[in-house]
Order: sequence, then structure tokens, then C-alpha cells
Amino acid sequence: MSLVPKPYTDMLNKSQKKNLLEIARKSIETYLSSGEKLSLNESDPVLMQNAGAFVSLHKKKELRGCIGSLVATQSLFLSVRDMAIEAAVGDPRFPSVKLSELPEIEIEISVLSPMKQVTSSDEIELGKHGVLIRKGLHSGVFLPQVAVETGWSKEEFLTNLCVHKAGLSADAWRDQNTQIYIFSAEVFSEKDNK
Repeated sequence: MSLVPKPYTDMLNKSQKKNLLEIARKSIETYLSSGEKLSLNESDPVLMQNAGAFVSLHKKKELRGCIGSLVATQSLFLSVRDMAIEAAVGDPRFPSVKLSELPEIEIEISVLSPMKQVTSSDEIELGKHGVLIRKGLHSGVFLPQVAVETGWSKEEFLTNLCVHKAGLSADAWRDQNTQIYIFSAEVFSEKDNK
């Protein structure tokens, strides 16, 4: 009998979340001080499952970097390690994080469920679903927490996603040739896990 993995929402216990947050922080610290990726071994079967993840960095409540992988290409603990480094040094919107500012950085991790294509925006639940919009070579994504943080209506959410993230027209989400995917995320941060 094979075990079917649980969905990612509420999949992680407090200890696993704490472990992932520590991996993210140590990964950034190691990379900023040595230029090397943190060498890791993991035995927790949940953290060894392949999963997409985003790592967001905040400094004084302002975004300082955010990079993620939508597709599950490696174990969750390795995704978190790699995305933490990328959020610190690879987000083109921000200068690289300096080692001296790391104590002021708060780390947030979003562990993603698999993507599901939808045929109508009616299937999107704001605050529950993240959304990926794709049309031709253009694509953009908002994590589920964006709707909560901005207070946007569904139309505002989708319009901003098209214009500011995907580089599409404001109403591209209404176009039948535009693909819409939804996913959920388990979101947790250092402030929640102290």
C-alpha cells in the first residue's frame, strides 16, 4: 500500500516550519559570508518531498526580496535553501542583501501545492488561492497572501497580476487564450514561529 502525500495546506507541523526557517536563514548567512551553498542532510520524509516554495524577505515590514519556484523540481528543504539565497541576492528589484543587514531581515516561506488550471475566474478564492496567469511568452504570479495584504477585489487582483507581473493588458485575464492556474500555499514566518 502506497502512502498518498497530504496536501500542502496544514501539512507542516511547528517543528518542520521552524526547521525550514532555520535552513533559510543559515543558507543566506552561509552564502553571504562564503559564496557557498549550505550543505544539508535531511531525514524528515515530509521535508524530503518535492515541493515548490517561495521565500520572501522583509526589512522593517517592507519587502526586501522574494523569489520562488512554482514547480516541484527538488525536495522542499533544498527548494527553501535555494530560494532563500535567490531572494537575498537574485531578486532584480532589489540590491543584494548585505550580511550586516541580516539581523533586521524577517523570513517568510510559502510552501506551494501543485498547480491546477481553471477555466473561469469564478473558481479563484481570494486569500486561499495564489494565481499564475500565462499568455504566450508572458506570465506572472501572485501568492495567496497578496490579496489579503492589498485588500484588492478579485478584479483588481487579476488586473494588477496581468499588468504588473505578466506584462499583459489589464483585461487579459478575461481572454479565452489566457491560461489561469490556481494553487494554495502554507505560509509561515519567523515572527509566527518564535
